[in-house]
Amino acid sequence: MKMAALAGLLLAMPILVSQIWRFIAPGLYPREKRWAIPFVAFTTIFFLGGALFSHYAVFPLAWRFFAGFSTDYMEFLPKIAPVFALYVKMMLAMGVVFQLPTLVFFLAKLGLVTPKFLIKNTKYAILIIFIIAAVLTPSADPVTQTAMAAPMIVLYGISIGIAWVFQKRRPDDD
Repeated sequence: MKMAALAGLLLAMPILVSQIWRFIAPGLYPREKRWAIPFVAFTTIFFLGGALFSHYAVFPLAWRFFAGFSTDYMEFLPKIAPVFALYVKMMLAMGVVFQLPTLVFFLAKLGLVTPKFLIKNTKYAILIIFIIAAVLTPSADPVTQTAMAAPMIVLYGISIGIAWVFQKRRPDDD
């Protein structure tokens, strides 16, 4: 049942995001409503990208770390229920983490963040990224935390580029 729920969530992501947009849209101005398709597309693509990154990179790395504790005196015997719970939590956390470029895209379009602001506060962003990675990581090991923080730092760099391209232009900038 849990596997079916996870697969259903991943497959229904575009519909879920479009329903979230339909909830938000009545409170927006007409010029802001035209961002519906980019919102649904970016959110879906980045969530699925985060889920795939978790599946192919983060979870195997964490699994090798945990399996490395096997010795002559101790054997690594995981149970499927806790392992799957760890897998789902990591996949959902990475899906949420990969929403950073989408968030920055909309904040830049609204004029709430600028590339200059993001560059100026990079050291604080890296600190916050590691704190978020520590909170979102289902296990307490530093390997998994770093594996979650590293793509967040790369996504922050991509977000600076997105903010530069899509920043709200002032009339005096033209």
